[in-house]
Amino acid sequence: MIAVSELRKSFGDREILRGLSFELEPGTVTAIVGSSGADKSTLLRCLDLLERPDSGTIRLGGLVIDTAAVTRAEALELRRRTAMVFQQFHLFSRKTALENVTEGLRVVRGLDAAEAERRALAQLERVGLAAHLDHYPAQLSGGQQQRVGIARALAMEPEVLLLDEPTSALDPELVGEVLSTIRRVAADGQTMVLVSHEMSFVRQVAQRVLFLEHGEIIDDAAPDEFFGPHAAERTRAFLRDYHLARGTDYQI
Repeated sequence: MIAVSELRKSFGDREILRGLSFELEPGTVTAIVGSSGADKSTLLRCLDLLERPDSGTIRLGGLVIDTAAVTRAEALELRRRTAMVFQQFHLFSRKTALENVTEGLRVVRGLDAAEAERRALAQLERVGLAAHLDHYPAQLSGGQQQRVGIARALAMEPEVLLLDEPTSALDPELVGEVLSTIRRVAADGQTMVLVSHEMSFVRQVAQRVLFLEHGEIIDDAAPDEFFGPHAAERTRAFLRDYHLARGTDYQI
């Protein structure tokens, strides 16, 4: 289980995370949603210490980190137990799909070449890219590149998989293949924290939805409640605005 207590983060005089506290159960998918500018991605990056919080505690299993006084060893240990899938893929342009996945296994995990390749092959097959092992990123579609990113993260065998708007950089016709991959991984019981603007997907895949606004969690609910007729008024307003911006009907 991952537990966050009183997490705070400021940039200059602007406090953007205001004492957030929540717990995530193993084997579940938690979605973080909110309007643009709600600093959802910042929260996700703080969970991996890619952004250093100003204060607060992060607990993952037996690892307890005081973020105001985190050591390099603690940060490395947390990152060994989590993995991030980024919006912009962040693949090595001069490495093949297979090499992109094996890189972290060899450098971070210290695996030998044969074991790293075995794990990488398994994950690339898992995301449907077994036929693209020797392709470079420029030879792959955006959806395929993001699936390499997912395979790379899964190969590290993380306790928690963090996904930061994994479809936001994709053309609409490529979104479905990435969402299908995430859905399959979720069905396998991988613990995930997902920042997404795809509300229909959130409704399908998440067991819990955290609604972030002005640096605070203003709603924390199961999808049936969050998207249902008895949701908080601010939640309903957010969903109405979401559908209005996309020209779709707001249906409960």
